[in-house]
Amino acid sequence: MKSSRELLELDKILSAVSEYAVLEESKAALCELRPTEDLSAAHTLLSYTEEATRLLFTLGAGRVEYFPPRGDILERAEKGAALSCGELLSCARMLRSVRVLYDSVTRLADEQIVLFRELCAQLEFDARLEREIGDKIVSEDTIADDASEKLFSIRREIRLLGERIRARLARYLAGDEKKYLQDGLITVRGDRFVIPVKAEYKRAVRGFVHDRSQSGATVFIEPEEVLEMNNELMDLAVDEKEEEERILKDLSGRVGRMRAALEHSLSLVCEADTFFARAEYGYRIKAKRPLPNAKGIIDIKKGRHPLLDEKKAVPVSVAVGENYRFLLLSGANTGGKTVTLKMCGLFCLMAACGLFVPAEEGARLSIGRVFCDVGDSQSIEENLSTFSSHIVNLREILKEAGENSFVLIDEPGGGTDPEEGQALAKAVLAALMRKGCRGIVTTHYSALKEFAYETEGIENGSMAFDAGDHRPLYELKMGAPGSSNALAICEQLGLAAETVEEARGYLSEGARTFERTIRAAEESRIRAEKLVLETEELRRTWEERTAALSREEEKFRKERERFLMSSKAEARRIVSERTAEAEEILAKIEEIFKKETLSESDLIRARTLKNTMNRGTMSEEEPPIRAEKLDPNSLKAGMRVRIGSMQTDGVVLSVGREKAEIQAGAIRVKVSKDDLYKPAPQKKEEESVQLRRDLSVRREAFPEINLIGMTTAEMEPELEQFLDGAVLAGVKEVRIVHGMGTGKLRAAVHALLKKHPHIEGFRLGKYGEGESGVTIATLK
Repeated sequence: MKSSRELLELDKILSAVSEYAVLEESKAALCELRPTEDLSAAHTLLSYTEEATRLLFTLGAGRVEYFPPRGDILERAEKGAALSCGELLSCARMLRSVRVLYDSVTRLADEQIVLFRELCAQLEFDARLEREIGDKIVSEDTIADDASEKLFSIRREIRLLGERIRARLARYLAGDEKKYLQDGLITVRGDRFVIPVKAEYKRAVRGFVHDRSQSGATVFIEPEEVLEMNNELMDLAVDEKEEEERILKDLSGRVGRMRAALEHSLSLVCEADTFFARAEYGYRIKAKRPLPNAKGIIDIKKGRHPLLDEKKAVPVSVAVGENYRFLLLSGANTGGKTVTLKMCGLFCLMAACGLFVPAEEGARLSIGRVFCDVGDSQSIEENLSTFSSHIVNLREILKEAGENSFVLIDEPGGGTDPEEGQALAKAVLAALMRKGCRGIVTTHYSALKEFAYETEGIENGSMAFDAGDHRPLYELKMGAPGSSNALAICEQLGLAAETVEEARGYLSEGARTFERTIRAAEESRIRAEKLVLETEELRRTWEERTAALSREEEKFRKERERFLMSSKAEARRIVSERTAEAEEILAKIEEIFKKETLSESDLIRARTLKNTMNRGTMSEEEPPIRAEKLDPNSLKAGMRVRIGSMQTDGVVLSVGREKAEIQAGAIRVKVSKDDLYKPAPQKKEEESVQLRRDLSVRREAFPEINLIGMTTAEMEPELEQFLDGAVLAGVKEVRIVHGMGTGKLRAAVHALLKKHPHIEGFRLGKYGEGESGVTIATLK
């Protein structure tokens, strides 16, 4: 009997996850992963994966650095063996991988990283040893010259001695012995410097023959005079090798002494690598964290089988185990029943392995034993037919499954007589219900669909089918069984129409009636769903239109309020300006009348200032009077005239050639005849003009204004009106409350105060004054 792990293809998922692991050990661990049946352990695994996802894709940290498989390196080092240069470099990479993981996680201050911080707290490494290995070991087979002072000294002596030997042998290449040499070069045989001599002259060169060429034409001779130097060179080579072995042994010993700690740390690094692989796989398939439970409950929204093409797969929503224990899934062949069933079981196993699932956030999945009988398990070796293999699987399921186990059975009772198969399927489903199991069963049996209607705790569901186009829609519909539509699909697949029609004739009347009923119900449901969708679309459209009208109405209301406030502010500004102008004119007139004696020009200037003030205060309903000019020849004493330059009336006292003397109120002035006009019509009651400075406050001014909750547009007219009142009241300092908030209102208040003509300066409130939520302004 194949395990649920194999039948639901969890192995393929884990193999895909392992591709994202960095370390070979991590890849192997993922491929051999077994789903946990402990709810607490599942929560922990998923939390690790969630933190790994945050580290990788939000914080940009947490990648594990590669190091080669450990093998027995650490064990041999602990036993005192000297590791090779390459093996020590591998140890350095192990130490570096531990250190990098530790640094990348512990340097973060993110409070959501908890489990990984605890994992990294257990890591042990030796940064100094890692650095020394990197400094002393140059490559897989080379130790650096400066690995130790002694090695540096030995290698220096070897280089110098080699140069001396070459220099001595170079004489043979340039001297009388040159004619005995085969080639003009110095070579090495057996770690000793030699020269190539022609075989016929080997006795002409004193020394020791170390080798002969393959042709025999050349012998390699070590001249006597370099014998001692070559011996010394050999001694130095032995010293060099001993020092290199001492360095390797020292580094290996230090590695061996921390074997236990390093082994534990490397295991933790591998564990972290598996979670980073889980996180990256989940990110690639757009998976979300599920919510595991131990009650056998499945609730998946828009789930997608991870082995299907993301662009082609139709998301499916499934719920089972809470309101009903079993879902009986029916519908057309190739409609997605088996894929949906396998997806639910696979999601449960993925969650139990700490993997996220490609569905909407918060998918509820069962943690516990998952039993599965899916597909054709026919076994030639065990001499089992398809039916027999299913019975073996069902036997084991009924034997092992218990309360809250999740059971998946694809078409029970198949492969034998339909009547007996239906009876068997009912009995199996009833037995599982009595055991307290939960699960999903697919079927084409009409009797089993009727059984689901009659039995409490079982819900019918169907995969939608478009009866018009004869094609599956791959959508799960709850509450009603689905028709198999086998004959319709056969017709679509090209089976002869007469054969399909003949097959329909062989159907029993009961079967035809049941199928027609189911098909009619399905078509009615599809039409109802379309109507619901259309109604929902209309409702949404009208809601959007109503909301748009409400927004326009609110916008109009705010514009109206803003206009009114702006108009009021403008009116206050004009009044304020006119008041200031009038006060300035009154002040100038008062200055004139403070003089002990008034000249004619003073009076004219005072009258001009008065007229200027009057012109500034005239309304459109009271336009200035336009006087008619007098004929200079008609002037005579006693006539009432109007002086144009002074805009006042007077009486003619005497008339000269060019000027006339006029009595204007309490003063006499001489005015040019051309500046005299007919007087204004006199009123019944002579109104006297009084000049008076009215400095009383027009409205009550408050030393504080609260602008909290206002928009910038609402604030400006209110603040300007408040400041105007404060100026008229003679207030020297005001308190403006705008609150802290986002700072936009405060910035707008400060911008207005900077350009206000009556503001001398402003500052934020101090401690006890409201601090940055209040601005204190000083008025001029």
